Amino acid sequence: MTHHGDLHDVQDCMDQLRTALEANGITLPSLGVEAAAFAGTYPPRHGGLVALGNCNTATAHKLAEVPDKAAGR
Repeated sequence: MTHHGDLHDVQDCMDQLRTALEANGITLPSLGVEAAAFAGTYPPRHGGLVALGNCNTATAHKLAEVPDKAAGR
């Protein structure tokens, strides 16, 4: 997959992240595309921004467990 940083790419990235999180029982209700990153004259330097938003502590604990599981800890 090429990463051009356009809105479509950022939307795809956000959808992939949402799917991966849901596969681990995690839902980030505020997950979305940060549209303000596309408001300027120039395209975002390193791609658009995915807004992760806020989550409660139970969700934060689940998020913290994912990299540990992936690392085999």
